[in-house]
Amino acid sequence: MSSYKNTTWNFMKIIQTHIVPEDIESVRFSDYAIKIFTIISSRNGIKKAIKRGDFLIDGVSAETGTWIKPGQIITLNEQEIELPVYHMVIPVVYEDDHIAVVNKPAGITVSGNRFKTVENALPFNLKKSMEDDALGRPGPVHRLDSQTSGLLLIAKTRRARINLGHQFESRKIKKRYRAVVKGEIRNPGRIISDIDGRSSETDYIPVKSVQSIKNGYVTLVDLFPGTGRTHQLRRHMAESGHPIIGDKLYGEPGDLFRGKGLFLAAVELTLDHPCDGVYLNLRIDDPEKFGSFMDREERRWYRLNG
Repeated sequence: MSSYKNTTWNFMKIIQTHIVPEDIESVRFSDYAIKIFTIISSRNGIKKAIKRGDFLIDGVSAETGTWIKPGQIITLNEQEIELPVYHMVIPVVYEDDHIAVVNKPAGITVSGNRFKTVENALPFNLKKSMEDDALGRPGPVHRLDSQTSGLLLIAKTRRARINLGHQFESRKIKKRYRAVVKGEIRNPGRIISDIDGRSSETDYIPVKSVQSIKNGYVTLVDLFPGTGRTHQLRRHMAESGHPIIGDKLYGEPGDLFRGKGLFLAAVELTLDHPCDGVYLNLRIDDPEKFGSFMDREERRWYRLNG
């Protein structure tokens, strides 16, 4: 069940306070802040925070060119804004004060210029973080295609968001997807090709193949993306001659099944917790439609061929 609601999040709060030391040399605020407020990871982020009015110097909004003086009190705040909340229940697989992992349903976008998104539904499903650097509302740190279901990693604090971003950049975070594809795959393999001019890599391991009247065989397969290009798994499997069942964009018309959607799900996620470094391995079961489809294809083949 879902509904629309405008919610005002009262999160105008001080995130960090800094007193300028007596021995400070003359420096502009934007140059000073990047060294002090390391919770904001880039110079561009500092400039955006200044523009939003997040920084106060002795209670007055800071400007980029403001000169810093000894004894000044600088505070970094979060502003109160009105945010839409989409009342849609999304299963929560893991949650603490810093991060969460949800099981994204197929058919809904993660974020974007629309109301019905996972991001707008997160405040309805997750508890508000009590940490000092809590984000105004939790936010996804990566994307899943709208038609792909499965595990989606969420940051609830600034520290977590920065750390998880670094883990993605260094490829420490690992994801396993499961798909049903057309044809028989007998052995593990690797696909390396350019996608939109960038080198892309996907490993695959077949789990089970069954005979199919329409497709000859269909195979349940694990997919491990080594890179994160747009539609990478879908494009790589189509290039290999094994398009994912239900893929309207890269598959074949005969591989579509009304009301069943795309047979692709993110089923496993491994990472180091951004705050204590504890190794996390999170898994979910395959969507029910995967097993039902494989069983149906096999039964139909045996009924026809005895």
